[in-house]
Order: sequence, then structure tokens, then C-alpha cells
Amino acid sequence: MDHRELKDKWKEGISLEQIEHFTKKHTPEVFSTVALFAGAISSIFDFFSGAGWSVFFIVIGMIFAMAYPMVVEKKLKQLYTFSLAQEKTVEMVLGGAKIIIALFLPFLYFGFLGLLAGTSYHYYIRQGKSGSFKKE
Repeated sequence: MDHRELKDKWKEGISLEQIEHFTKKHTPEVFSTVALFAGAISSIFDFFSGAGWSVFFIVIGMIFAMAYPMVVEKKLKQLYTFSLAQEKTVEMVLGGAKIIIALFLPFLYFGFLGLLAGTSYHYYIRQGKSGSFKKE
């Protein structure tokens, strides 16, 4: 897609049908993104807890995930396998609960993100040590 096509697409805008199709296809990602924004806004403006607690719980989650990577990875796989195997209605209820938790208790949501970040960090460190990254 060249610059002109991209500019024309930008001018046309996105139709409601395209947004609906995208959200049906990527429901967990959309809910996670909305929850992240809700948690960030709640933390920044100190609605229910400050940003300090959120950062503290991110760090605690990362440290825990790096200290016990196999346990955390196993539990995260169980959680995501359970949530992704549900019907759309249950998936939307879980997504709504995620948004509510992120809004009212953002430090818990950010602690969970810390667990994800810690397992990701540990995974990429293992890949780097094993030499499985391809040089480009």
C-alpha cells in the first residue's frame, strides 16, 4: 500500500461494520486494551489508588514471575485456556470484569501485567542464551 492509497483510506474513515468485525474477531484484546486505559487513567488521577501502588505491583509481579517462571507460566496458560474456551457472552462478562477491576483496583490489574511481563522477560532471556534468535 503506497502513501496515496493510505491517505485515501484515511480520508474514507473506518465504517461501523469494520469496527464491529474487528471487535468480534479480537474480543479479548479489545477488552484488555480498554482495561489498560481505564487502569492507567484511574492510577494517574488517583481515583481509587495512586500510580505508586500500580508501579509497585508491576515490579512485584515481574520479580515473582522471574523467580518462579514455570509456576507462573503454567497458571497463566490455565487462565488463558479457560477464558479463551468460553462462549462469547461469558468472554464479554470476563472482559467487563477485567475493566471493572482495572478501574477500581488498578494495582491488581497492573500486578497481573507484571506477571505477564516477567514471564515474557524470562522467555526471551532463555531464547537469547540458547542462541535460537536468528540474526538478520
